[in-house]
Amino acid sequence: MIDRKLRAAAAKLLAACRVRKWRIATAESCSGGLVAAALTEIAGSSDVVECGFVVYSNAAKQAMLGVPAATLKRHGAVSAETAAAMAAGALEHSPADLAVSITGIAGPGGGSAHKPVGLVHFAAASRDGRRLQRRRLFGKIGRRRVRERSVAEALAMLLALTQ
Repeated sequence: MIDRKLRAAAAKLLAACRVRKWRIATAESCSGGLVAAALTEIAGSSDVVECGFVVYSNAAKQAMLGVPAATLKRHGAVSAETAAAMAAGALEHSPADLAVSITGIAGPGGGSAHKPVGLVHFAAASRDGRRLQRRRLFGKIGRRRVRERSVAEALAMLLALTQ
C-alpha cells in the first residue's frame, strides 16, 4: 500500500519537520493508520512521528480525541466539523507540533445520497494555530484507492503547514 510516491511524500515531509524540530500526530478513521504507516515506513522517522490515533468508532473519537458528542450527533462522523475536532484533539492529546485527521467513507458500502462512498474530510492543524481543511469526493474508485489517495492528501496538507 505504501508505494514509491507515498514514500517520497512521507520522506519529504519528515525532512521538512526535522529542519524545524517538529513532531507529527495523526488522527485517522477510514485510513486506519495508513498515514502513520507511510511515515514510519521511512527508517529514522521516530524523531518526527509522535503518535497515531486510529479512531474508527464515534466512541473512540470522543474518548481518545475529545470530539464532542454534539458535533458527532449534529454533523456526523464524516464531516468537516468532526475532522477539525479530530485534528485539534490530536494536538491537545499529544505534544506534537502538527496533526492531521481523516474521516470518510472508503466503501464499498456505507454511503448515502448526502454522503456518498468516496467522500473524505481532512483537517490539519499546527500548534501555532494554522488550520487547513479539505473535502474530497474521490468517487467509487475502490476502498484501497480511496485510502491511498487519502494518505497522499494528508501528507500534502502536513507539508503545506511546514512552509
